[in-house]
Amino acid sequence: MKDYFVDLHVHIGRDWEGGPVKITGSKTLTLTNIFLEASRRKGLDLIGIIDAQSPAVLDEVEDLIDRGYAEEVSGGGVRSDSTTLLLGSEVEIYDASCQGPIHVLCYFPTIDTMRRFSLWLSKKMKNVSLSSQRFYGTARELQTYVRENGGLFIPAHIFTPFKSLYGKGVKKSLREILDSDKIDAVELGLSADTEMASQLAELSPYTYVTNSDAHSLGKLAREYQLVRMDGLSLEELKLALHRKDGRGIVANYGMDPKMGKYHKTVCGNCLHPVAATGCTCRKSRLVKGVSERIKELSDEGQVTKRPPYVYQVPLETLPGIGKQTYEKLLAAFGSEMAVIHDVPSAELEEIVSSSIVHYIIQMRKGELDIAAGGGGKFGKIH
Repeated sequence: MKDYFVDLHVHIGRDWEGGPVKITGSKTLTLTNIFLEASRRKGLDLIGIIDAQSPAVLDEVEDLIDRGYAEEVSGGGVRSDSTTLLLGSEVEIYDASCQGPIHVLCYFPTIDTMRRFSLWLSKKMKNVSLSSQRFYGTARELQTYVRENGGLFIPAHIFTPFKSLYGKGVKKSLREILDSDKIDAVELGLSADTEMASQLAELSPYTYVTNSDAHSLGKLAREYQLVRMDGLSLEELKLALHRKDGRGIVANYGMDPKMGKYHKTVCGNCLHPVAATGCTCRKSRLVKGVSERIKELSDEGQVTKRPPYVYQVPLETLPGIGKQTYEKLLAAFGSEMAVIHDVPSAELEEIVSSSIVHYIIQMRKGELDIAAGGGGKFGKIH
C-alpha cells in the first residue's frame, strides 16, 4: 500500500484542435498541459478529467497512446509520466424530481467504456462536446447506467448555491432525486468542510472527496486528498472510496470554507453580508451562503469517524508568493506538494523570505486568518 495525492475534478478548457470544451476554462487548460502540470509541478499522482465524454478529448487521449506518450493501465486509467488520469464526465441533471439543476461526476475505467458513454449521452444531450451539459433523462437512469458499466457516481460540489444537490436540487434529502445505494462518494466543494457536511445524517455512509474543480492550470490541487491504495487505477480508487481491504482516504486537504465563493449569505448586488431580511441597497436578491444552507438542513448528523480535514490554499494565494517566487520554490524543491507538505522551514528560508515561510508554516498548521467570501467572491487571507 502507498499514499497518493489525488484531485478528481479537473476541466478541459480547449481540445487539441483549439475547440472549446469548458467554455469558462482557460485556453491553456489542455490535456497535454494538464499532464505536465500535474506530474512535474503540482506533484499529483492521480487526476480525474471530467470532460472526457467530449469526442475530441478522447481522440487526443488515444493519440497520446498511439505516439507512446501514454498507456492504458490495468484496472482503469491512462498513465503519462508519473501521473495517472481517470476518464470522467460532469453532467447536469434537471429532471422532474429536481427543484433546480444539479451537477454530478461520472467516471469510467477505459477509453472504450467512455466512448460508449459519450455515444449514449449524445442521444440525451444537445452538445456532448461541451462540458457540464444538460442530461435529458432522470438522475436514477444516469446512476443505473454508470453502475452497470463499471463506473463511479459522485454528486459534485454538493452545497454550492447553484447547480448542486443541496444548493437548489432538493428541499431536504438526496433521496428526492437519487438512489442512495448508487452513490460512491460525495464532493464537498470549496465552501464546505468535513465538520459542516457531517451535520447531515444521511451523508454518514459516504466518503467525502475534496477536489479543485480547476478551470485553469494554476488551480489544480487547490483541493485534493491523500488516498491509500495498492496502485493507481479506477478499481483501486473504488475500493478506497468504499473503504475496503485497507484502502481509504488518509486526509482531505482543502481551503478553509471561508475562502470559498459562497460561504456566507450576501446581497447579490453589493456582496455585503446580510441577514435573512435583506440588504439596505434593495437592488438584488440574496445569495444564500453554504453555512446558512447547512444549518437549515442540519439534523445533528451522526458520529462517523472521518479522516482529518486539513486547511490549505494554493501556494500562489499566499501573501508574497508571486509568479517569480512560485517558480523559484518549484525549481528548488520539485513540486507544490513537496513545498506544502515536506520541505523543512530551514530549507525554505534558504530560498524565500522568512515572512513567506511564516505563511507556509501557518498554512500547514491551519492557522491562516481568513476573511469570508460569498456571492461568487472568494475569501481573502489577511
